[in-house]
Amino acid sequence: MTVKRSRILYIMQFLNEYSDENNPVAIPNIIAYLAKKGITASHKTVMQDIEMLIEADIDVVSYRSRQYHYFIGERHFEMPEVKLLIDAVLASKFLSPKRGRSLADKLLALVSVHQRVDLSHGLEFDDHVKPTNNTAYITADMLLKAINSKKQIRFMYYEYSPAKKKLYKHGRRCYEFSPWAFVWNNDSYYVIGHSKHHDKTVTFRVDRIAAPKLTDIDSVQAPDGFELSAYIKSVFQMYDGSLLDVTLKCENSMMKTIIDRFGEDVHTEIADNDYFMAKVNVSASKTFYGWIFAMDGAIRITAPNEAVDEFSAMLCRQTTCAVDKTR
Repeated sequence: MTVKRSRILYIMQFLNEYSDENNPVAIPNIIAYLAKKGITASHKTVMQDIEMLIEADIDVVSYRSRQYHYFIGERHFEMPEVKLLIDAVLASKFLSPKRGRSLADKLLALVSVHQRVDLSHGLEFDDHVKPTNNTAYITADMLLKAINSKKQIRFMYYEYSPAKKKLYKHGRRCYEFSPWAFVWNNDSYYVIGHSKHHDKTVTFRVDRIAAPKLTDIDSVQAPDGFELSAYIKSVFQMYDGSLLDVTLKCENSMMKTIIDRFGEDVHTEIADNDYFMAKVNVSASKTFYGWIFAMDGAIRITAPNEAVDEFSAMLCRQTTCAVDKTR
C-alpha cells in the first residue's frame, strides 16, 4: 500500500473515531495522529487528502475560525438510531449478557468516541431474564444458513418440567423442519416454516431448539399465496388455534391497545359515545382469551357465538380452579 493511500485511510479513521459536530478536529490534530502511525504529513497534504475524501462522497464538513476544523457529518447511523439499536439489544431476552455487551460495543463503534460516552450513560443490563450461554445465537445463525441455502434442518425441541428440567418433546424426536423466516414477538424470537412431523406451517421458539443440524435435504417451500404478515397476524402471539373472525366491543380508551395488537389497518366502527367495535381475525386460543380476560371488561367478545361460548366456559373453569381448596 502506498504512503498516500495509507495516509488517506488513517485520516478517514481519525475523523470517524474522534470527530463529530460538537467535537471538530483541526489539521494539527490530524498531523499528530498520523505521526503516531509513523506517517509524516504537511498541512497542505492533509487538506488535499480531505478534498479527495469529499470527492469520494465522504461527508466531511469543514468550517474556519482561526484555522480549519473538520468533522464527519452524515454517518451510516445517526446517534438516535444507534441508541435505539443498543436499547433493543440490551432489552433482548434472546441474547446472553456476554453477547449483548459485545453487540452493544460494536454498535458504539459506529459513532465517535465522544458520542460513545454520551450513549454509555444510563445503559442498564437486565441480566436476570437472559440466557446464560450463546446457544440460541448459534441456532439462529444455523437457521439463517438453512433459509438462505433452502435446506432443511433437524433439531430436538424442549419445554420445562415442574422441576425446571428440560423436557424434550416426543421422547427426543428429531423434527425435520424447513425454515422460511424469523419473527420477533412478545420479547421472544421465533422461526416460521414447514414441519414434516406436523405436516403444516408451524412456529418454533429459537431458544427452545436443541442440537440443530443443517441437512442437504431441500426445503419444503411456502405454498402459493402464503403471506407471512397475514400468518403472523392470524396466529395470535404464536399459539395454535382455530382462525376466527371475532367482533370486539371496546371502551374508547382501548383504541391504543387494539392498534398496538392488530395494527393501524384494523377494521373499527364507532358504536356510541362510549364504545367502538373492532373486527379482527385471530387464532382463537387460550392466549387470546387470556388477553381478553386481562382487559377487565374494557374489551368484550360479541361474536361469533363460538368465541363467546368458549370464553364463557374458560371463565367458569377459571372460577372453579383458580382457588386451591386443598390447603
